[in-house]
Amino acid sequence: MGARRILVQNRVLAGLPRKDYRRLLPLLESVQLAFGQVLYESQARIGYVYFPSNCFVSMLTGVDGSRSAEVGLIGSEGMIGLPVALGIADSPFRAVVQGGGMAMRMKIADFRRAFSESRAMKRELFLFTHLLMIQIAQTAACNRFHRLSQRMARWILMTSDRIKSNEFRITQEFLALMLGVRRVGISMAASGLRERKLLAYRRGSFTILDHRGLVAAACGCYKIVNDVYGRAQGKRNLPHQGQHRPIRKPTAG
Repeated sequence: MGARRILVQNRVLAGLPRKDYRRLLPLLESVQLAFGQVLYESQARIGYVYFPSNCFVSMLTGVDGSRSAEVGLIGSEGMIGLPVALGIADSPFRAVVQGGGMAMRMKIADFRRAFSESRAMKRELFLFTHLLMIQIAQTAACNRFHRLSQRMARWILMTSDRIKSNEFRITQEFLALMLGVRRVGISMAASGLRERKLLAYRRGSFTILDHRGLVAAACGCYKIVNDVYGRAQGKRNLPHQGQHRPIRKPTAG
Protein backbone atom coordinates (compact mmCIF):
# COMPACT_ATOMS: atom_id res chain seq x y z
CA MET A 1 0.00 0.00 0.00
CA GLY A 2 3.06 2.21 0.08
CA ALA A 3 4.72 3.06 3.39
CA ARG A 4 5.21 6.62 4.55
CA ARG A 5 7.01 8.07 7.54
CA ILE A 6 5.50 9.94 10.49
CA LEU A 7 6.43 10.71 14.09
CA VAL A 8 5.77 8.06 16.71
CA GLN A 9 3.54 10.16 18.94
CA ASN A 10 2.12 7.40 21.12
CA ARG A 11 4.21 6.99 24.28
CA VAL A 12 3.57 3.25 24.65
CA LEU A 13 4.90 2.54 21.16
CA ALA A 14 7.66 5.13 21.52
CA GLY A 15 8.88 3.41 24.68
CA LEU A 16 9.48 0.05 22.99
CA PRO A 17 12.96 -1.09 21.97
CA ARG A 18 13.60 -0.88 18.25
CA LYS A 19 13.42 -4.65 17.74
CA ASP A 20 10.04 -4.86 19.50
CA TYR A 21 8.68 -1.98 17.49
CA ARG A 22 9.81 -3.56 14.22
CA ARG A 23 7.95 -6.76 15.10
CA LEU A 24 4.78 -4.76 15.66
CA LEU A 25 5.07 -2.65 12.54
CA PRO A 26 3.44 -5.11 10.07
CA LEU A 27 0.54 -5.55 12.53
CA LEU A 28 -0.18 -1.85 13.04
CA GLU A 29 -2.65 0.04 10.89
CA SER A 30 -3.00 3.81 10.82
CA VAL A 31 -6.62 4.99 11.13
CA GLN A 32 -8.44 8.29 11.29
CA LEU A 33 -10.82 8.50 14.25
CA ALA A 34 -13.71 10.96 14.04
CA PHE A 35 -15.14 13.13 16.80
CA GLY A 36 -18.03 11.29 18.47
CA GLN A 37 -17.08 7.89 17.02
CA VAL A 38 -17.86 4.98 19.37
CA LEU A 39 -15.00 2.48 19.52
CA TYR A 40 -16.65 0.10 22.02
CA GLU A 41 -19.95 -0.10 23.80
CA SER A 42 -19.98 -1.05 27.47
CA GLN A 43 -19.82 -4.84 27.98
CA ALA A 44 -19.20 -5.34 24.24
CA ARG A 45 -16.38 -7.44 22.77
CA ILE A 46 -13.19 -5.52 22.00
CA GLY A 47 -12.22 -5.96 18.35
CA TYR A 48 -9.12 -3.75 18.15
CA VAL A 49 -6.74 -2.00 20.49
CA TYR A 50 -5.88 1.61 19.59
CA PHE A 51 -2.72 3.61 20.24
CA PRO A 52 -3.74 7.29 19.91
CA SER A 53 -1.35 9.66 18.19
CA ASN A 54 -3.05 13.07 18.22
CA CYS A 55 -6.59 12.07 19.22
CA PHE A 56 -8.11 11.24 22.60
CA VAL A 57 -10.93 9.02 23.84
CA SER A 58 -13.34 9.30 26.78
CA MET A 59 -14.25 6.24 28.84
CA LEU A 60 -17.89 6.52 29.96
CA THR A 61 -19.73 4.52 32.58
CA GLY A 62 -23.52 4.26 32.66
CA VAL A 63 -25.78 5.18 35.58
CA ASP A 64 -29.42 4.10 35.95
CA GLY A 65 -29.54 2.91 32.35
CA SER A 66 -30.10 6.42 30.97
CA ARG A 67 -27.27 8.61 32.22
CA SER A 68 -23.50 8.35 31.91
CA ALA A 69 -20.36 10.15 33.02
CA GLU A 70 -16.72 10.14 32.02
CA VAL A 71 -14.38 8.21 34.31
CA GLY A 72 -11.21 8.31 32.24
CA LEU A 73 -9.57 10.22 29.38
CA ILE A 74 -6.90 8.56 27.24
CA GLY A 75 -4.67 10.21 24.67
CA SER A 76 -1.21 9.64 23.25
CA GLU A 77 0.06 8.52 26.66
CA GLY A 78 -1.74 5.18 26.49
CA MET A 79 -3.81 2.54 24.73
CA ILE A 80 -7.54 2.06 24.20
CA GLY A 81 -8.62 -1.52 24.90
CA LEU A 82 -6.47 -1.99 27.99
CA PRO A 83 -8.66 -4.82 29.43
CA VAL A 84 -7.28 -7.13 26.71
CA ALA A 85 -3.81 -6.80 28.26
CA LEU A 86 -5.34 -8.03 31.51
CA GLY A 87 -6.99 -11.04 29.89
CA ILE A 88 -10.48 -9.50 29.61
CA ALA A 89 -12.27 -9.68 26.26
CA ASP A 90 -15.08 -7.16 26.92
CA SER A 91 -14.89 -3.41 27.56
CA PRO A 92 -16.20 -2.26 30.96
CA PHE A 93 -16.76 1.23 29.55
CA ARG A 94 -18.20 2.94 26.50
CA ALA A 95 -15.25 4.37 24.55
CA VAL A 96 -16.07 7.54 22.59
CA VAL A 97 -13.65 9.62 20.52
CA GLN A 98 -13.64 13.05 22.15
CA GLY A 99 -10.93 14.59 19.97
CA GLY A 100 -10.62 13.35 16.40
CA GLY A 101 -7.27 12.50 14.86
CA MET A 102 -4.91 9.68 14.01
CA ALA A 103 -4.31 6.43 15.88
CA MET A 104 -2.60 3.11 15.27
CA ARG A 105 -4.79 0.05 15.73
CA MET A 106 -4.11 -3.67 16.02
CA LYS A 107 -6.32 -6.75 15.84
CA ILE A 108 -6.86 -8.46 19.18
CA ALA A 109 -5.30 -11.78 18.15
CA ASP A 110 -2.16 -9.97 16.95
CA PHE A 111 -2.01 -7.86 20.10
CA ARG A 112 -2.30 -10.84 22.45
CA ARG A 113 0.52 -12.63 20.68
CA ALA A 114 2.75 -9.54 20.64
CA PHE A 115 1.97 -8.77 24.28
CA SER A 116 2.87 -12.28 25.40
CA GLU A 117 6.22 -12.09 23.57
CA SER A 118 7.37 -8.59 24.59
CA ARG A 119 8.52 -7.83 28.13
CA ALA A 120 8.88 -4.18 27.12
CA MET A 121 5.25 -3.94 26.03
CA LYS A 122 4.16 -5.51 29.32
CA ARG A 123 6.22 -2.93 31.20
CA GLU A 124 4.76 -0.01 29.25
CA LEU A 125 1.16 -1.17 29.53
CA PHE A 126 1.39 -2.14 33.20
CA LEU A 127 2.73 1.35 33.91
CA PHE A 128 -0.13 2.88 31.95
CA THR A 129 -2.63 0.66 33.80
CA HIS A 130 -1.29 2.05 37.07
CA LEU A 131 -1.59 5.65 35.82
CA LEU A 132 -5.10 5.14 34.47
CA MET A 133 -6.23 3.61 37.78
CA ILE A 134 -5.00 6.74 39.55
CA GLN A 135 -6.86 8.95 37.10
CA ILE A 136 -10.12 6.97 37.46
CA ALA A 137 -9.92 6.98 41.27
CA GLN A 138 -9.19 10.70 41.39
CA THR A 139 -12.05 11.41 38.96
CA ALA A 140 -14.46 9.51 41.20
CA ALA A 141 -13.39 11.57 44.21
CA CYS A 142 -13.53 14.76 42.17
CA ASN A 143 -17.09 14.09 41.01
CA ARG A 144 -18.15 13.52 44.61
CA PHE A 145 -16.53 16.46 46.40
CA HIS A 146 -15.78 19.33 44.02
CA ARG A 147 -17.85 22.09 42.49
CA LEU A 148 -18.87 21.87 38.85
CA SER A 149 -16.78 24.89 37.86
CA GLN A 150 -13.67 23.21 39.35
CA ARG A 151 -14.43 19.91 37.62
CA MET A 152 -15.03 21.69 34.34
CA ALA A 153 -11.70 23.54 34.59
CA ARG A 154 -9.95 20.22 35.35
CA TRP A 155 -11.53 18.54 32.32
CA ILE A 156 -10.64 21.40 29.97
CA LEU A 157 -7.03 21.34 31.19
CA MET A 158 -6.76 17.56 30.75
CA THR A 159 -8.13 17.88 27.23
CA SER A 160 -5.74 20.70 26.39
CA ASP A 161 -2.80 18.61 27.64
CA ARG A 162 -3.70 15.75 25.31
CA ILE A 163 -4.17 17.77 22.13
CA LYS A 164 -1.36 20.21 23.02
CA SER A 165 -3.54 23.16 22.12
CA ASN A 166 -5.44 25.85 24.01
CA GLU A 167 -8.37 25.63 21.60
CA PHE A 168 -10.56 22.61 20.91
CA ARG A 169 -14.00 21.68 19.67
CA ILE A 170 -16.64 20.65 22.22
CA THR A 171 -20.32 21.44 22.59
CA GLN A 172 -21.88 22.20 25.95
CA GLU A 173 -24.20 19.23 25.45
CA PHE A 174 -21.26 16.85 25.06
CA LEU A 175 -19.41 18.38 28.00
CA ALA A 176 -22.53 17.89 30.13
CA LEU A 177 -22.45 14.22 29.14
CA MET A 178 -18.76 13.94 30.07
CA LEU A 179 -19.31 15.45 33.52
CA GLY A 180 -22.65 13.77 34.17
CA VAL A 181 -24.63 16.98 34.71
CA ARG A 182 -27.39 18.95 33.00
CA ARG A 183 -26.53 21.38 30.22
CA VAL A 184 -27.76 24.36 32.25
CA GLY A 185 -25.08 23.61 34.84
CA ILE A 186 -22.38 23.62 32.15
CA SER A 187 -23.67 26.93 30.81
CA MET A 188 -23.51 28.54 34.26
CA ALA A 189 -20.01 27.15 34.99
CA ALA A 190 -18.72 28.26 31.58
CA SER A 191 -20.17 31.75 32.12
CA GLY A 192 -18.36 32.03 35.44
CA LEU A 193 -15.00 31.04 33.93
CA ARG A 194 -15.59 33.34 30.97
CA GLU A 195 -16.37 36.30 33.27
CA ARG A 196 -13.05 35.68 34.99
CA LYS A 197 -11.42 35.86 31.53
CA LEU A 198 -10.02 32.35 31.89
CA LEU A 199 -11.61 30.94 28.74
CA ALA A 200 -13.78 31.83 25.76
CA TYR A 201 -16.61 29.77 24.30
CA ARG A 202 -18.23 30.22 20.91
CA ARG A 203 -19.88 28.02 18.31
CA GLY A 204 -18.97 24.69 19.86
CA SER A 205 -15.35 25.44 20.77
CA PHE A 206 -13.47 26.42 23.93
CA THR A 207 -10.32 28.55 24.03
CA ILE A 208 -8.13 28.80 27.13
CA LEU A 209 -7.19 32.47 27.60
CA ASP A 210 -5.29 32.18 30.89
CA HIS A 211 -3.77 28.74 31.46
CA ARG A 212 -2.24 29.57 34.85
CA GLY A 213 -5.49 31.11 36.03
CA LEU A 214 -7.48 28.09 34.87
CA VAL A 215 -5.14 25.78 36.81
CA ALA A 216 -5.80 27.89 39.89
CA ALA A 217 -9.57 27.69 39.24
CA ALA A 218 -9.47 23.89 38.87
CA CYS A 219 -9.60 21.55 41.83
CA GLY A 220 -6.39 19.96 43.13
CA CYS A 221 -7.26 16.73 41.29
CA TYR A 222 -5.79 18.11 38.07
CA LYS A 223 -2.39 18.75 39.63
CA ILE A 224 -2.37 15.42 41.50
CA VAL A 225 -2.96 13.36 38.36
CA ASN A 226 -0.77 15.57 36.16
CA ASP A 227 2.15 15.34 38.58
CA VAL A 228 1.86 11.54 38.87
CA TYR A 229 1.83 11.15 35.08
CA GLY A 230 4.74 13.55 34.72
CA ARG A 231 6.92 11.80 37.31
CA ALA A 232 6.21 8.31 35.95
CA GLN A 233 6.71 9.18 32.30
CA GLY A 234 9.56 11.59 32.84
CA LYS A 235 11.74 8.79 34.23
CA ARG A 236 11.34 6.67 31.11
CA ASN A 237 13.69 6.61 28.18
CA LEU A 238 11.55 6.83 25.04
CA PRO A 239 13.92 5.68 22.29
CA HIS A 240 11.56 6.31 19.36
CA GLN A 241 9.50 9.33 20.38
CA GLY A 242 10.12 12.16 17.96
CA GLN A 243 11.73 9.85 15.40
CA HIS A 244 10.27 9.12 12.02
CA ARG A 245 8.91 5.61 11.68
CA PRO A 246 7.21 3.94 8.69
CA ILE A 247 3.56 2.92 8.96
CA ARG A 248 0.83 1.77 6.65
CA LYS A 249 -1.29 4.17 4.65
CA PRO A 250 -4.23 5.57 6.70
CA THR A 251 -7.65 3.95 6.36
CA ALA A 252 -11.07 4.79 7.71
CA GLY A 253 -11.55 4.07 11.44
